[in-house]
Parts: sequence; structure tokens; C-alpha cells
Amino acid sequence: MSASFLQAPASFDPYAVRAEFPVLDRKVNGFPLTYLDSAASAQKPDCVIEGMAEQMRTAYANVHRGLHTMANETTESFEAARQTIARFLNAPSAEQIIFTSGTTEAINLVASSIGATLKAGDEIILSEMEHHSNIVPWHFLRERKGVVLKWVGILDDGQLDMAAYEAAFGPKTKFVTLSHMSNVTGTITDAKKLVDIAHANDVPILLDGSQSAVHLPVDVQAIGADFYAITGHKLYGPTGIGALYGKAVALKALQPYQGGGEMIETVAKDAITYGAPPHRFEAGTPPILQAIGLGIALEWMMGLDRLAVAEHEALLAARVTAALKRHNDVRILGEAPGKGAIITFDVRGMHAHDLAQLMDRYGVAIRAGHHCAEPLMQRFDSSSACRASFAAYNTEEDVDRFIEAFEKAREFLA
Repeated sequence: MSASFLQAPASFDPYAVRAEFPVLDRKVNGFPLTYLDSAASAQKPDCVIEGMAEQMRTAYANVHRGLHTMANETTESFEAARQTIARFLNAPSAEQIIFTSGTTEAINLVASSIGATLKAGDEIILSEMEHHSNIVPWHFLRERKGVVLKWVGILDDGQLDMAAYEAAFGPKTKFVTLSHMSNVTGTITDAKKLVDIAHANDVPILLDGSQSAVHLPVDVQAIGADFYAITGHKLYGPTGIGALYGKAVALKALQPYQGGGEMIETVAKDAITYGAPPHRFEAGTPPILQAIGLGIALEWMMGLDRLAVAEHEALLAARVTAALKRHNDVRILGEAPGKGAIITFDVRGMHAHDLAQLMDRYGVAIRAGHHCAEPLMQRFDSSSACRASFAAYNTEEDVDRFIEAFEKAREFLA
């Protein structure tokens, strides 16, 4: 391996970024923490931690409903976060951004509202690479309304079978819901093409952006999807917060998801009128601090050269891939061209949980299991696999420690 192989792009310094994440200074089992589980949840920079704490220390109140100064200040911070999300996704308007608890709630919101208009025999297209959060809500409609789920397969390298996708459309197709980037294989789908094919068949489409929004710039106007979902805790923000982008016409057509305060205009004993989007879909007291924290995290991300970050992550992942491929008993699940910085692998004769636990003894945090994507794991005939995922704060030393820990664990289990 040449010394220049892992040279970070000149416009990005991973060591400076790493210094902004206090948790990465800790040790685990006596070793420096090597955190390679960001696809599950990313660590938080100081600006997010301190920003949320400062909001609680100086200006916390409920939003939208008060006339006092702190209520107004908190509302301004909360709505500024909505504006930040709109800029992050290049949405035409902040009114097209709905705060949710994460991608899971965003998809459930759409499924619940779309489901109210569906009948037995109507078809929804999804793929084998979906996370459970983009499977289970649609199974609810299958169980409760007789909706038919049409599954699009993937190719051996992890790419979506585009010929099968095009062939899946028919007169009963009512909705499409697909991942922009797989949380297992790292495959990045051609979002624009997926949308164009769906719209050519007069079918609306939702894209799960949980992973893609982390690793590449997302422009919802250029992509053209009717709905796009993101989750905050993977975007260096807090848990319990995410967002759903929707085209204005698509949001206007959705029925309310939950009832309560804030989502209404008027309530009487015998009638009710609902508010306009986005508030129509934000019943009750929202996750105020989490939304503000997400806004701070996205501002921080937009301050980076995101293409340089993606290149840096790809270089780290490439070196890990090369190290794993030195062993004939290692199989990498999915090697689609241009994939994101996620590597899922199994080792013949070794259980993934054993491997992950042994690597943790050396301070290396990876994930093991089915990764909430059982249909995809079944496609690869794997019940459990290890996953290493990379973020802006990972460095060459993280790669070195991963390789060393993997070799030791593998030798022990052989």
C-alpha cells in the first residue's frame, strides 16, 4: 500500500474534525476508542452538545404557544432549525419540512396517510435492500388492508435490479418506497432515475435518505422525489429527531397522522379544521431541543467540504476492504461501483457476534447482526454479519487499529 493511498484531500483535515468530538478521546478496555459504528449512530461534536446545553441554560420554553420573551426566543431557534434542514436538502421552502422523531416516524407518517386511500389489491413497490423501518409500515397495510407488496431484487454486487424495478410497475401500482443508500452494502441507488421511472408511471415515490444524507450532498429538487426522509442521530445530531421533506402538493394531499395540539386551526364539539403543512403533521409538543441540536449539526456539516469528506471516507473504506480481501474466508456483502463507506462482511466458520465482541476487547466498535435488514441478509444467505462504517472523524489510525484487531480476533477464532 503506497503512503499516498490514504492521503486526505487538501480541503479536509480529519484530525481537526476528530478533535471536535470529545467522546473520541476515551479509551475502551485500555485501548483508544476506534468507533466504526456510525451507520448505526454517529457521535456528536462539541457544537451540538454545547448548543443544546446553552439553549436549556438560557432560553428554553415551549414553542409557538407563548407570548413571553423566552417562548419567542425558543420558537425562533426551533424554526431556524427547520430553515437549516431546508437548506441542507435544498428544499424550496421550510414549510415542506416536517419534524419527526426520525426516518422511522417519517415513513410511518406517509404510510399511514397513503394507506387511508388504498384498497385490497393495490400494490406498493419496495426492494430487498430496505431497512426494516421501510418495510414494516408497509406490512401493516398488507395485513390490515390487503395491499400487495412487490419486491424488487438486487444483483450479486448489491446494485438494485433496475430492469426488475421497471418491470414491477403495473395498473395497480400506487406507491414506491426505496432506499437512497443501503445501510448494509453501502449501495447508492440512482435516485433521479428511480424517481423518473416512478413518475413516468404516474406513481409517487418516497426515498429513505437515512444513510445517503450523511455521505453525499442531497438536492431534493434535483432528485424530484415526492418524499425524502432523514434521521438526525446519523447526521451528528441528537436522537429522537429527524425530518420528512415533501413536495407541497404531496403534503397537501396527506391526511393528518396524529391528532392533538398545534396541528389544528379550530376545534369544536361537532367539527374540526386542520392546520396547513408542516404543522398539520406535528401534533403535540415537538422535540424542541433535539430539533435545535439537529439544526446545529447540519450547520456544522455544511461548513465542511462534503465532497472531500466523502473522498476521505471512501479511501478509508477502500483500505479496510483491501485488508479483508487478503483472506479467502472473508466475504464482503455488496461491492457496487461508487458505494458509500459501509463495509459489511462475514468470515466462514466464525459467528459475527464473536468476532465483534473480540474486536471490542481492543477498543474497536463495529456492529454485528442482521442490521435491521433481514430480507437483504437472506438474499446473501447470511444470518449475521459484521459491519464497519466510516464517518468524517475517522482516521488512518482507526483503519490500522481495525486491521490489527480483526487479525487478532480472526486468529483467536480460527
